Amino acid sequence: MAKISIMPREEKFFDLIEAGAANMVRTAEALKELVNDWRDIPEKFHKITELEHAGDSVTHQIIAMLHRSFVTPFDREDIALLAHSMDDVVDFIHSAADYMMLYKVGKPNDRVRELAEIILLGAKEVVAAAPKLRKKSGLKSLLEHCIEINRLENQADQAYRAALVELFEEHNIADVIKWREIYESMESATDRCEDVANVFEGVALKNA
Repeated sequence: MAKISIMPREEKFFDLIEAGAANMVRTAEALKELVNDWRDIPEKFHKITELEHAGDSVTHQIIAMLHRSFVTPFDREDIALLAHSMDDVVDFIHSAADYMMLYKVGKPNDRVRELAEIILLGAKEVVAAAPKLRKKSGLKSLLEHCIEINRLENQADQAYRAALVELFEEHNIADVIKWREIYESMESATDRCEDVANVFEGVALKNA
C-alpha cells in the first residue's frame, strides 16, 4: 500500500529550499575552517565533498517534486532556478577545495580567507531569507537580504581583482595558474549566491 503524506506539498517545497540554504552555510563553514586552519586537509575536504553530495540530493528532491506537482507555492521556473543556484554555490565551494587538494597548494593567504568569509556571510543571508518565502508578509523584508547579498558580491569582486593583481606579481607561473583557478571558483560561488538573491527578489516583486 502506498504511503500517503499528510504534509502539503507547498510546505515540502519550503522545507527543501530551507534545507538547501542550510547546507550552503554548512559547506561555507567547512571551507572557512579549511582555509583558516590548514591542518587535517583530507578530512576537511572529505566533509566538503559529503556536503556537496547532500546539496545534490536536496536539488534532486526539489526537481522531482516539481515534476509531480500541479500546484507550486510560486513559479515553478523560479523554484527550479533557486534550487540550481543554491546547488551551484556549493559546487563552486567544492571546486575551490578540490583545486587546493589537487594542486597541493600551500597554506592559503589572506585573500583566500577573505573570500571564504564573504561566501559564508552570503550563505548566512540566504539561510535567513529563505523562511520569509513562506508568507506574503515576509516578502518585503526578503529584499533587505537581497541588497546585502549584492553588496557582498561586490565586495567579493573587489577582493578577487586585488587577489589577481597580487598573484600576477608572482614569478612562479605554476602557482599563478593554480591559485587563479581557486580564486575563480570562490568568486563564482559569490556570483551564484547573487543569483539566489535575484530569484528571491523576483519572487518578492511578483507576489508581494
